[in-house]
Amino acid sequence: MAERASQYQGDDTTVTVLVLGDPECGKTTFLSCLKKSPTGPSSNAEVNVLRDSDQPFLYDIHFAKKSFALEIYDTAYPNQHWSTLKPDVVVLAFDISNRDTLTGLKEWRQDIIRYFQHGHGERIPVMMLGLKRDLRVEGADIIYPQETYRMAQELRCDRYAECSAVTGELLAETFEDLARLAGMTTTEFGGQTKGGCVVM
Repeated sequence: MAERASQYQGDDTTVTVLVLGDPECGKTTFLSCLKKSPTGPSSNAEVNVLRDSDQPFLYDIHFAKKSFALEIYDTAYPNQHWSTLKPDVVVLAFDISNRDTLTGLKEWRQDIIRYFQHGHGERIPVMMLGLKRDLRVEGADIIYPQETYRMAQELRCDRYAECSAVTGELLAETFEDLARLAGMTTTEFGGQTKGGCVVM
């Protein structure tokens, strides 16, 4: 994973990332596959699913001449311990094959505002993440990418990406984009995107 070193300041930095989304939307599988390999599991590889008791999940990030750690918390239940965390980045995750999980992001977004944005104009970088991309099939209830992009803009997300942890499709690219957003929070400019959502 390469990026200009001049964008990042300080070594041994830890960036806290909070992943929110409805139960069974694919968050744990996504993080488990990243732990094994950010390029995705092979067809015959067994993925060891991460346990809640192992949190936070730690990932070492190496950009050009710079390193930092991602400390990731994963939960699907409102009003748990996560509301006391002080995340640098929040990821809103949903299941591409389940429209209810996409609609549910509106409530999760309100929780972000309630717990983490206390001052006027205060914002935290938010990435919207579509999971289970391999399950997007044609049908009456299909969620097209254009719809998810509009939702990301409506929720004022700084990034939108989607991937499949099972097949590995776009998994590495999604993790790299998350790492870039996290790395940007270590700069004086922060990770917020000016002028709209960045689609990866």
